[in-house]
Amino acid sequence: MSDDAVKIPPAVSGVGGWLDDRFHGAKGVRVLMRKVFPDHWSFMLGEIALWSFVILLLTGTYLALFFDPSSAQVIYHGSYTKLDGISMSQAYESTLNISFDIRGGLLMRQIHHWAAIMFMVAIMAHMLRVFFTGAYRKPREINWIIGIVLFTLGLLEGLFGYSLPDDQLSGAGLRITEGVAQGIPIVGTYVAYFLFGGEFPGTQIIPRMYILHVLLIPGIILALITAHLFIMFHQKHTQMPAKGNTEKNVVGAPFWPYFLLKGQAWFFFIFGLLVVLATFAEINPVWMYGPYTPLAISSASQPDFYMGLLEGSLRMMPAWEINFLGHTLSLSVAIPALVPLGLLFTGAGLWPFFEQWATGDKSFHNINDRPRNAPVRTAVGVAVMTAYGVMWLEGANDVLADRFDVPLYTITWISRFAVFILPTLAYFGTKRICLALQRKDANMLIHGVEIGIIRQTPEGGFIEEERPVTEEERAVLESKHVFEALPAPEQMDANGVPAPASRGPLGAARAIANRAFTESIVTQTNGHGNGHGNGHGAIENGHAAVGDGEHAAIGADQGSAEE
Repeated sequence: MSDDAVKIPPAVSGVGGWLDDRFHGAKGVRVLMRKVFPDHWSFMLGEIALWSFVILLLTGTYLALFFDPSSAQVIYHGSYTKLDGISMSQAYESTLNISFDIRGGLLMRQIHHWAAIMFMVAIMAHMLRVFFTGAYRKPREINWIIGIVLFTLGLLEGLFGYSLPDDQLSGAGLRITEGVAQGIPIVGTYVAYFLFGGEFPGTQIIPRMYILHVLLIPGIILALITAHLFIMFHQKHTQMPAKGNTEKNVVGAPFWPYFLLKGQAWFFFIFGLLVVLATFAEINPVWMYGPYTPLAISSASQPDFYMGLLEGSLRMMPAWEINFLGHTLSLSVAIPALVPLGLLFTGAGLWPFFEQWATGDKSFHNINDRPRNAPVRTAVGVAVMTAYGVMWLEGANDVLADRFDVPLYTITWISRFAVFILPTLAYFGTKRICLALQRKDANMLIHGVEIGIIRQTPEGGFIEEERPVTEEERAVLESKHVFEALPAPEQMDANGVPAPASRGPLGAARAIANRAFTESIVTQTNGHGNGHGNGHGAIENGHAAVGDGEHAAIGADQGSAEE
């Protein structure tokens, strides 16, 4: 980009000159202003999470001015007359006062809650985009792990946030939290006792959650977001396959004025949407639930959607307790509380390194994959999403049983089978769809794009006319990254010695994983895509090879491949 590509307004230039005379920061600001960012809609998912967090900080600061994080009991005599004379905690009383007596309090409460939902939705969508496009690959593994930690902290922040009002619904959630803590083998009872400051519900849990919710966790999230942005700024965005996009350039628009103004507009759009939601879509009406009492419970008690995974896993787990060294281990609580999230977060954190180990690919990646070009990765992601969906639905099994007039335990038994069967079907179905789409792409490179016009031949047959792919389409279709197969355990070199990386059980496991990522049955074509052949990501004389096996490899140039 030339020096004249970015024009700094005189007012900004004057202020910048004044600051540069004193702090010598003009060079850094100039670099920032000229920074280029790719302009693809999917990158806005991360911005939604960023601006939602900013709105959370702003509204949370307002609410903190009026909220009283105390479990001390008082008699309510506020504006909500239906609860007049009822004994409740000061936390619940202050929540009612914010909702009915503080100007704009209810609006701020609902904006804050909707922003928390938006924050978690955006993080999940952003991480799914990164996963399905392979944007976590070298050199961005650290930023991927930071994203996982942010998601984990978001879960905790949400749990503590909607538990603070001390209403009947949030109290039921805290009761489950206590049970999960007690379910930790050996030390669970001590952990629960320390967390609640005594027997449940205790008097210390709300003040402790308040400090964690407004001070500690937001501070850590803010630090991690800052680190995430700085790393992204240094390593630059990934970019989607397109004409002119390579592994060594960044194609997009400069930070000033395009990206900065777009980001500001996006912030106000998100804020406006949250205000509309808070105005017309009621969320968490705590006055309808009443103050928390350990003696009461109600149906349809579900947490916010992002905790549905744990709620569902707890509900579908059969009763199971064992005695170990004089300790009762409640596995029916410990397993669903620890295993699903443990598998999800540990698997996600290790996946970039597993993929690198399985494929042997240690190169830098700045161009994203199309999901269809990574069938194993895409299939695994869809399978995990399917398992999450089953557990999420099971978290509302009482609501489903009531709405559809189905016995509660019938739904539970269905979910126990579905959580294993549906992800398996989703994996193989998604993989086959990805391979079919790869063959479609290869066929487009060979034959062109069907334009919907049917023409009759002189012989009386009918054919559909096609046009050649454009240069922009070709750049996308030819973006498939083909891995080379690693040596198999039984493969020997010229001296009859197997490759060191293929020896032993670990080598055999790596060979299986490598085969899943790289195995291909491609077609050597005669110009019409006929015939069959075997290979690993083969490119026949620069031609796009069409396969009806595992992977259809796409070559670099379109041409005529010989048998």
